[in-house]
Amino acid sequence: MSVEIGLKGRAEETVTDANTAQAACSGALPVYGTPFMTALMEKAAWTSIAPRLAPGESTVGTAMNITHISASPVGIRVWAESEVTLVDGKRIELKVAAYDQTGKIGEGTHQRFIVTDDRFLAKAARKLEG
Repeated sequence: MSVEIGLKGRAEETVTDANTAQAACSGALPVYGTPFMTALMEKAAWTSIAPRLAPGESTVGTAMNITHISASPVGIRVWAESEVTLVDGKRIELKVAAYDQTGKIGEGTHQRFIVTDDRFLAKAARKLEG
């Protein structure tokens, strides 16, 4: 299988005290935290791509350009959607958006690269050797 333009993904969760701006230390208010919205967007992206990869391959996020445009309170359901917009060799670009039941709460673009798991982890582990 291969990754193709138009491939879509989705991930969802409920806003709890554990994923607020307060919990992430990214703000003082008990609303859905931007770091958690970002992670949900990434989850929608990587989980849609993963089944299309060869065994021993994964993707890693390398860029995220988003806006968080609306607050979501504790207790509300939120979800993120992704769509592949470009495949250039190992580089994949996606548009991402997040929503709660009242509408869009964030949007932007995301870039991922296909990596070989063993080689990627070995390179990261070499940082401990010095």
